[in-house]
Amino acid sequence: MKNISVFAAGMIAPALAFAAFREMDDAQIAQVVITAHRMAIETGLLAATKSSNPEVRTFAQRKISDHEALNKRATELVDKLELPPRDSTINQELRLDSETGFPQLAVMDGTDFDKAYIDHNVILNQHMLDTIDNRLMPRASSEQLKALLYNMFAPLSDHLEHAQQLQGSLNN
Repeated sequence: MKNISVFAAGMIAPALAFAAFREMDDAQIAQVVITAHRMAIETGLLAATKSSNPEVRTFAQRKISDHEALNKRATELVDKLELPPRDSTINQELRLDSETGFPQLAVMDGTDFDKAYIDHNVILNQHMLDTIDNRLMPRASSEQLKALLYNMFAPLSDHLEHAQQLQGSLNN
């Protein structure tokens, strides 16, 4: 149980990272989006192979598929708009969180793993939705980037709802 608490606490860092936004340009915003998708894919791949719960594995597979498609669109837009990769404090914090949180998740097994993975998804999706709405959209200058961000709402909302349902069933 301690591992779950440590992992969940470690996964709060993305929330803090997202909250630290200052003025960002389109290249930095796009880089945050790509990094967030890559993190979701990475943890999804781990859960798809490691989870002992068929519902969690199905959720992970769906997240992988959705985030691969979203990341492809983001990468294509970056290329189309000729946005050079531009790092930001937020992006650095996301990467650092992934570098510390992923190994913690990787050593967990069974129900502890499933709960930690789902708790992570609830936290991350809530904060991603809030960040897109309150921080990225208002700062994006490209209408195409704004459209990309807007189109992320439905899949992220679905992931959040599904993760919350799984969270409830895993905690019973």
